[in-house]
Amino acid sequence: MALVLTEEQRLLQDTAKDFLTSNAPVAALRKLRDEKDPLGYSPELWRRMTEMGWASIILPEAYGGLDFGFMGLGVVLEECGRTLAASPLYASAVLGASAIILGGSEAQKQALLPAIAAGEFTLALALEESNHHRPTHITTTLAVQGDSAILKGSKCFVLDGHSADQLIVVARSSGADRDSEGLTLVLVDRTATGVSCQRTIMMDSRNAADVQFDDVIVPASSIIGQLDQGWAVLEPVLDRGRVAIAAEMMGIALEAFDRTSEYLKEREQFGAVIGSFQALQHRSAHIQSEIELCRSVLLQALSTVDDAPQELPLLASLAKTRLNELVKLVTNEAVQMHGGIGVTDELDIGFFLKRARVAMQIFGDSGYHKDRYATLCGY
Repeated sequence: MALVLTEEQRLLQDTAKDFLTSNAPVAALRKLRDEKDPLGYSPELWRRMTEMGWASIILPEAYGGLDFGFMGLGVVLEECGRTLAASPLYASAVLGASAIILGGSEAQKQALLPAIAAGEFTLALALEESNHHRPTHITTTLAVQGDSAILKGSKCFVLDGHSADQLIVVARSSGADRDSEGLTLVLVDRTATGVSCQRTIMMDSRNAADVQFDDVIVPASSIIGQLDQGWAVLEPVLDRGRVAIAAEMMGIALEAFDRTSEYLKEREQFGAVIGSFQALQHRSAHIQSEIELCRSVLLQALSTVDDAPQELPLLASLAKTRLNELVKLVTNEAVQMHGGIGVTDELDIGFFLKRARVAMQIFGDSGYHKDRYATLCGY
C-alpha cells in the first residue's frame, strides 16, 4: 500500500486547507464558544462543506457518494484539525455513515445515505456508558416484542448527539453486561417520546451529549444488521472512527508545531531569538521526527480501511496510540515553549491543547489501545 498521497488526494487537501483557513479559522470556534451557540457549529459552514462533497467522500456512488476512500477523508479531517473546525462531519459522515454502510439494510441505505451526503440528515453514535471507553460494557437494554422493541438506559459522551436527527444506539438485547455477543445497533429519533438529551460542552468547546432512554418504543425495522449481532458492525465502525480521529489529531499536531516554530523565530530573550537555543532546537527536532513516524503510521491505517480491512483492528489501535502520544507531546511542548502566554485564553495555542485532550479519549486512550494491540498480536 502506498504511503504517499495521489495527485487527486493532494488537490483535495489543498482545497480543504484553503477553504477552512478562510471560512473556519480558530477564531470561528472561539466565537461559537463565547456566544454559547446552541447548535455548536455553523449551519452555513456545514452546508458549504457538504456542497464540496466532504460528507459523501466514503459513501458508495450508488447512494450519492463520491466513493473516494478513507485516504481522501483523512486529508480533509487533517485540515479540520489544523483549524479546529466544528461540524457534524466526524459524527455523521464517518461514524454514522459507516454503520449504515457496513450493517444497514438496503432500505436503510437508500433512505439515509443520500440524505447524509446532501447534508440534510445527521447521525450520532450513542455508545459510551462510563468515563472510560468500554465498548462491550453495555447495560442499556433493547427488548424486542413482535414488530417493535423497547429501549431503556442511558449514554454519555455522545458526539454531536444534541443536534443529530437520529441516534445509533448500542444496546444489549441478550448476554451478560460485558459480552460482545448480544449487542444490537438500533436507530432512534432524537426527539422520540422517552428520549431526553442534555448537551454537554467539553473543555475543547465542542459538542457532546448525555442521553436518557425511558422505555422508548422503536420499530424492529430500525435495527441495523441482525439482532444480537451488533458487535460485527460496531467493531469496524469504531476502528474507522479511531483512524479518522487520528487524522484530525495529526492536523492538530502539525498546526500546533507550525505555530510554535514561528514563535521560536520571533520571541527574543537574553538578546537572542529563543529558536537559537540548543535545548529548544533538540526538543523541536524530536517533535519533527515523531511527526514523520506518525505520518507513515496514519497513512498506512487510512489505506488499510479500503485496501485490507482484515488488518484494520491492528492498524487502528497502532494509529490511535501513536497519534495520542504525538498530539500530547506536541501540545504540551507548544504551551511550554510559548511560556506564560501559552496558558492564557488570549493565545489560540491553548485551544489545540484542549482539543487534543478530548480527542485522546475518543474511542480509547493509549492504555486501552496498547492492551488491545498486544492482545491482537497474541500476547
